Amino acid sequence: MWGFTGILGVLIKLDALTIVWHRLIIAAVSLVIAMFFLKESFKVSSRKRLLSLYLVGFVVGLHWLTFYWSIQLSTASLGILCLSTTTVHVAWLEPLIMRRPFSWLEMLLSLSVVFGIYFVANDFNVNHLWALGVGLSSAFFAALFAVYNAKFAENDRPAVITLYEMLGAAILMTVFLLIKGELNAGLFTMTVSDLLWLLFLGTLCTSAAFLIVVQIIKRLGAFTVSLSINLEPIYTIVLAIFILDEHEKLDPKFYWGAVIIFAVVLLNAVLKSPRLKKRKTTESAATKKA
Repeated sequence: MWGFTGILGVLIKLDALTIVWHRLIIAAVSLVIAMFFLKESFKVSSRKRLLSLYLVGFVVGLHWLTFYWSIQLSTASLGILCLSTTTVHVAWLEPLIMRRPFSWLEMLLSLSVVFGIYFVANDFNVNHLWALGVGLSSAFFAALFAVYNAKFAENDRPAVITLYEMLGAAILMTVFLLIKGELNAGLFTMTVSDLLWLLFLGTLCTSAAFLIVVQIIKRLGAFTVSLSINLEPIYTIVLAIFILDEHEKLDPKFYWGAVIIFAVVLLNAVLKSPRLKKRKTTESAATKKA
């Protein structure tokens, strides 16, 4: 689903900040409608948790802001390369926040993915130091909200987590637009095509995607999910061939990079599968005992 976001960035003829703002508003509204019809409760486990969800929503907003900013300062390739370091941050943040042992294996796997992304995104300029700093900040923010979502999922439902985080991010983006003097009627000037693509982006590629990710994080952990998300640039490039008719010859390095990323994601799954089965067995036994 997130592989479509890069494609939609081309199809929607609006600036990045406007797209993100509409994306968040549509995501929040669609979630409210869905939860209302499904009779889902909007309650959070505590007021403190509600505040935490809004704060993590701010982090989500900062992640998107810094990601698009890094691309505007340099190239999309550098932005993607920086974003691939998310798993490196998750590898050390998850033990701190979730209070579990640090894994050198996860650190090694995350560094291997960065190496793979280096080949997939091979036209960046190392002289863009400021853009590099902004891009790495974006990766840190992505890791932060991924780990906290894993923590929140222990006590709260994915729909509730996603809703309040989207609202928090929307509030931050609204303030940012207000500061820039861009919060006006011009935000709603768009074509029917832009509106339809924004609805697709906000519902399926944002609210639905976040819901699914939060649910998966609960079972697999923030690291495995973040590692798998590194396949996004590969999906985007493949989708661009079919949707945008971009049939230019791909550099051989792209294929090597794609192989490395797929191999690391599969290796992580193989190595962690026995531990997941053991955990499920333990949880099942504990439930029966209770």
